[in-house]
Order: sequence, then C-alpha cells, then structure tokens
Amino acid sequence: MKANIKDRAKGTAKEAKGKMKQAAGRITKNPNLEAQGRAEKWEGKVRRKVGDVEKVFED
Repeated sequence: MKANIKDRAKGTAKEAKGKMKQAAGRITKNPNLEAQGRAEKWEGKVRRKVGDVEKVFED
C-alpha cells in the first residue's frame, strides 16, 4: 500500500476517533475529553492532507 493511501486512511480514522471523543466529552460535560477529541480530530485532518500532498508529488 502506498504511503499516501496509508496517511489518508490513518488520518480519516484519527479524525473519526476525535469526533467520537469530542462528542463524548460534550455529553459527559468533560471539557478535557472534549478538548482531546478536538485536537485529535485536527491531527487527523492534517494527516489526511499530508496524504493528499504526497499524492500530488508522487506523480
């Protein structure tokens, strides 16, 4: 599997995990968990974009 596909898949998974944490933090009124989820969601978005950039430079 190509590196860009791995990065995009890992980024998407991390983003989904972050969304779940953020929602759980909101439901349980836990601001720390919500902040962790928000950070993880952004980390996933960045990783997904890295995969997109790698794909552009691969060609």
